[in-house]
Amino acid sequence: MKIAIITATYNSEATIRDTLTSIGEQDHPNIEHIIVDGGSKDDTLDIVASFPHVAKLISGKDDGIYDAMNKGIGVATGEVIGILNSDDIYADSAVLSDVAAAFADPAVMTVYADLQYVDAGDLQKVRRTWISGSFKPKNFYYGWMPPHPTFFVRKEVYGRAGLFNLSLRSAADYELMLRILLRLGEPTHYIPRVLVKMRAGGMSNASVFNRLRGNQEDRLAWKLNRLRPYWFTLYLKPLRKIHQFIIK
Repeated sequence: MKIAIITATYNSEATIRDTLTSIGEQDHPNIEHIIVDGGSKDDTLDIVASFPHVAKLISGKDDGIYDAMNKGIGVATGEVIGILNSDDIYADSAVLSDVAAAFADPAVMTVYADLQYVDAGDLQKVRRTWISGSFKPKNFYYGWMPPHPTFFVRKEVYGRAGLFNLSLRSAADYELMLRILLRLGEPTHYIPRVLVKMRAGGMSNASVFNRLRGNQEDRLAWKLNRLRPYWFTLYLKPLRKIHQFIIK
């Protein structure tokens, strides 16, 4: 099984080497790593060029990270597609083998797992752990979502569901998973272990303004899918993060 991994980059010289190394060390034998670069002006592309496992490089102006992801999905030839951000790493060398094992069941259309937020300067220092738990459709109504960097999708599902909605700037990943898992009901499988380590921080949580905008976009995500959340659904979504600081 070929697994395509898409990494969007832009001036990522400080972190991209860790990402590339974590993919290069995977023991799964059939990986298609696609880099979609937004026109970096630092040493990002030179670092990428030093890793022979990279299968494809697209470089040029884009309309943000989700547009870059859409470009990567468009050129991917892998049966399964995952997305690893340019400042994230896989937890160990067996991650993609475990993902492939889950997709060995032809009924499984998507896979997700757990994620750790780690210190930006020390990837071994865990700040918080996101334990996803098993999926039930009602979970979305109680503020649940899986961590997007752990979300792997058969390419055929993108053919049915469509790609990231570029009208959403911070909640496009949430909307896509809501669309695939809840509205379309594509069968999923939970791997109960940490697959990805993410450096602490992120666009949606960078400021109070971004969090408020994120909440508005979360509401729009439900509206776009012609779904109606409970009145408390989107208030619970950020509150569910509290337990992540307890589990490390």
